[in-house]
Amino acid sequence: MTGKPYDSIKPIIWQDDALQLLDQRLLPAEYTYITLTDVKSVAQAITDMVVRGAPAIGITAAYGIVIAARQRFAENPENWQQAIDTDLQTLAQSRPTAVNLFWAIDLMREVIKGLAVDDPVPALLSLAQQVHEDDIAANVKMGELGAQLIAEKCAVLTHCNAGALATGGYGTALGVIRSAFADNKISRVYADETRPWLQGARLTAWEMVHDDIPVSILVEGAAAHMIKTSQAGDQPIRWIIVGSDRIASNGDVANKIGTYALAVLARYHGIKFMVAAPTTTIDMNIAGGDEIPIEERSTEEVLGCSGHPVAAQGAQARNPAFDVTPAELVDAIVTEKGVVLNPDSEKIKALMSNV
Repeated sequence: MTGKPYDSIKPIIWQDDALQLLDQRLLPAEYTYITLTDVKSVAQAITDMVVRGAPAIGITAAYGIVIAARQRFAENPENWQQAIDTDLQTLAQSRPTAVNLFWAIDLMREVIKGLAVDDPVPALLSLAQQVHEDDIAANVKMGELGAQLIAEKCAVLTHCNAGALATGGYGTALGVIRSAFADNKISRVYADETRPWLQGARLTAWEMVHDDIPVSILVEGAAAHMIKTSQAGDQPIRWIIVGSDRIASNGDVANKIGTYALAVLARYHGIKFMVAAPTTTIDMNIAGGDEIPIEERSTEEVLGCSGHPVAAQGAQARNPAFDVTPAELVDAIVTEKGVVLNPDSEKIKALMSNV
């Protein structure tokens, strides 16, 4: 570990045999943890975006399986392994796009298969905690590798929230930004507002203020103007840095809706586009982005804001939560195992052969 303040924001805590999640729906107005002691509540917390971000969802699911195992073993020590399959399915159905969710479930399932009838909780809890710790270490490593790609001091733009709140700690895209800022390579962060859940305005901006990193919030529609006009100033935007919820084996990247548009803007304006994500986000079982399931959430999230209607009554809406950026628009994918420049199928395969 590097000694960086990766642990200053803790979205996920295991304490007193229960899972505590920082309720991200309430930030920045309230800093409140909720305590979860049953697996259905854990799955609902993922669906309701109490916790969000692919790595954080995976970690949460791992702890949720610990809770499920404890309950199932207490109910029926002889057949708990069969009974827990229902709980694994409940967690798997909570959100479809984030591949880390399924990775964590599969990892825990393999351990469950090999456990005897003795209390399964210690072994599963140890694994969940290792998943959590490994994610933080991976984020710190990604931060260091991503910062090395930034050649000169500049401003950067990010979308949604790929920080400590979306991970075990420190962050993926914001991990790169934290490391680069510490190296005096970043002068300012521009954070897209990120409708309809406002993760940029509420969460990314909060994390940056928390760490004393200069941040300016933009509505999504202002990104093109800011990129263009900044080039003549003393704080030009040179990089767009984002996270990812799933990366296909050819390097196509699924991330929060609006990311694809930023990649197009970056290419047009001649600036760089970086994706920071752990190797657990890379899905080698799908050939391209067209195979990534795109979650469609409730239209009420678009037609209103914080529960208050804002759209004309009778209007309809679409609410895709993610989009896919083609690999040819990505300049770098930064993982804890290395950096892939101008990604394609062969480069991704080579990276994953070392995992």
